[in-house]
Amino acid sequence: AGIPVTRALYTLSRQVENPTLRNALEGIVRDVEGGMNLSDAFGAYPNIFSDLYISMIRTGETGGILEKSLIRLSEQLQKEKILKEEVKSAISYPRTIAIFAVVIFFAMLIFLVPIFEGFIPKTTHTPAITRFVFGLSESIRSRYYIWFGAMVAVSSAVVAFAKSKKGHDLWEHFKLKMPIFGPLILKSVIARFSRTLATLLEGGIPVVQALESAGPTSGSDVIANTVMLAAKQIEEGKSIASTLEESGIFPPVVTHMIAVGEESGTLPVLLDKIAEFYEQEVETSTKTLQSHIQPIALILIGVLIGGMLISLYLPIFTAVTEVGF
Repeated sequence: AGIPVTRALYTLSRQVENPTLRNALEGIVRDVEGGMNLSDAFGAYPNIFSDLYISMIRTGETGGILEKSLIRLSEQLQKEKILKEEVKSAISYPRTIAIFAVVIFFAMLIFLVPIFEGFIPKTTHTPAITRFVFGLSESIRSRYYIWFGAMVAVSSAVVAFAKSKKGHDLWEHFKLKMPIFGPLILKSVIARFSRTLATLLEGGIPVVQALESAGPTSGSDVIANTVMLAAKQIEEGKSIASTLEESGIFPPVVTHMIAVGEESGTLPVLLDKIAEFYEQEVETSTKTLQSHIQPIALILIGVLIGGMLISLYLPIFTAVTEVGF
């Protein structure tokens, strides 16, 4: 609308409710008024503004197309947010159900099992599964400190291993190949990478620099490392499609469309098409996954809780049979 950048940023800072963002915008206004480039001023807050954000501002600033770059950036961030929410919605339901099932299971072991155990005569024959449930309940109640210490130790070990480089690398490879959720995560990662790369190329950023910026924003270290390697090979004269195809991570449809885009000079357009395709795939897969997971989760909870109840009622039925029938 022709408003100077500093005034626009100051106006935005007055409207922002988040104090951290408000302070950052006020700091950017002071830096720009002091003579700093807009991209450098934003770059002083890397915890708020990503590399993609800074690169797009720098490109728009250099090419005199800042408004277009910001509009393109806002579209990218909105679509990325929708994509993340779809993936989270697919994963959150089974995680919630699993936590609920575990809580119910332990609550029954601690509070319900002792009540049933008091109802059963000592002379009654107790099935093996019932003895196991009784023993587990007694162990948790009388040696809770050992169980608690063991859970803390195991959790700490898992967290420490996950934070290590080896553990992190193993998890990054595993999550792309694990059943059910692996394909969904891979599709979302490819969609995010393609959309980001298209945005950077559309903004006029050179191919190698665009790849180096788009890789880390994909959300997967496997993709990021593959793209960084591809960037080095492109500097040696190879094409983007051939380097990505050699990695074996990107599906053929992606590498073929990138190859066509390179040959025809329409790479940003085709990358956008790839992103749209996989975003739609993620949306469809999410809905399908949720429709399948809900009944499966309910069945598993039924089996877990029902199995425990059956193990508790078996000796009661046995006692009644021995006494009256």
